[in-house]
Amino acid sequence: MNSETLRILDSIARDRNIDRELLITDLEQALISAARKHFNSLDTEEFGCEIDRLSGKVRLWRNAGEEAGIEEIPLEALGRIPAQTAKQVMIQRFREDERNSLLTEFSKRQGELVTGTAQRYEGGALIVQIDRAEGFMPRGEQIPGEQFQPGDRVRCLILDVRDAGHQVKIVLSRSHADFIRRLFEAEVPEVAERVIEIKAMSREPGFRTKLAVASIDSKVDAVGACVGVRGSRIRNIVDELGGEKIDIVRWNESSQVLLANALKPAEVEEVSLCMELGRATIVVRDDQLSLAIGRRGQNVRLAARLTGWDIDILTPAEFDKGLQVLEETVRPIDGVTSELLDKMGALGLISVFDVEEVQGPALVEAIGIGDDLADRIVEACSAKARIVEEEQAKEMAEAEARRAEEQAAADALLGAAPGTNVEVDAQAESAADSILGGGSPPRN
Repeated sequence: MNSETLRILDSIARDRNIDRELLITDLEQALISAARKHFNSLDTEEFGCEIDRLSGKVRLWRNAGEEAGIEEIPLEALGRIPAQTAKQVMIQRFREDERNSLLTEFSKRQGELVTGTAQRYEGGALIVQIDRAEGFMPRGEQIPGEQFQPGDRVRCLILDVRDAGHQVKIVLSRSHADFIRRLFEAEVPEVAERVIEIKAMSREPGFRTKLAVASIDSKVDAVGACVGVRGSRIRNIVDELGGEKIDIVRWNESSQVLLANALKPAEVEEVSLCMELGRATIVVRDDQLSLAIGRRGQNVRLAARLTGWDIDILTPAEFDKGLQVLEETVRPIDGVTSELLDKMGALGLISVFDVEEVQGPALVEAIGIGDDLADRIVEACSAKARIVEEEQAKEMAEAEARRAEEQAAADALLGAAPGTNVEVDAQAESAADSILGGGSPPRN
């Protein structure tokens, strides 16, 4: 062994990010294993090896006992089979060193945004080459509908690093919420510098994301900085996500203001919060209702996740009706005053269903009324709630029946249409013949 071997070890250490000293120690142990194989020895202390770190010179010896002393062993005397043993031990130890190196390196990079190259799909999981390691992206961490071809650039988040026996499993993600956070840190310097903070986030990968942002510098507009000049910054992120919509809203410590912001682009008329139930009742105009709910309920669902509140969206008519039914139910009870009704409204109790769900002890603690009065209010509201439920079920059944009748009528009309069209066409042709005078030429 000479300096050429040391250069090879230096190259391996550099390319695989393994400590050079560790590789030399592994090589010494491999040569000791070869010597034990050659002499058919089980004693781990019988042999020793030392490699000079500067010249690469190898010294291999055998401790033959007190009488014989130290016996030098030339490498040439080991033979072919011990050499194979040394090779196998060396390869195994190098692989273990590389695995430990990967585990140490990528454990530190967990949560980092990286760019790799798509390799292949295995059982639905995308295999991505990242630097000198392969990571895998499970189907659940991929953006729905997104496909990569071998060689495509893949930008993703290192979600987890696991020690799986003889290999290191690097779990990647493009659907995790932190992937969006890292993209904003990469595209918006103010976010990376913590001038702008992403306070909350909710996401449905591939469809829509909502972010609530705030600025610690009054001179920096959080929303404007994230959007960029003419939308340049947000456009880069949207392109990376394949067209996924991103709503950036302004954070506010007031839950009422935050809820109104979170439901944008819908305009909110009123926000009523019920702390006991963790529920927010949002009132919007009839023309804003579908916008507030969003396609398949997506807008209100993401707003609820963003704010941490359960959200009910009502029109002004529905909101007023709930209040009216509640007042008509509890007003006849002895001890119920207008002031008490106002307190219940301030607590976000705007319907008999809310009072039934809250129950008496919460009313006693929040409003300061007696147990007896609270029980009578809850009892009256529970009875009325059952009546209202029956009425709503009846109305829904009637509406469903009307829709079925309308559909049947439409189907019948479409079924009669072909005959009607033939008659109309014949009349039109006859009128045209009359106007042209003399009728149509004979048909063969």
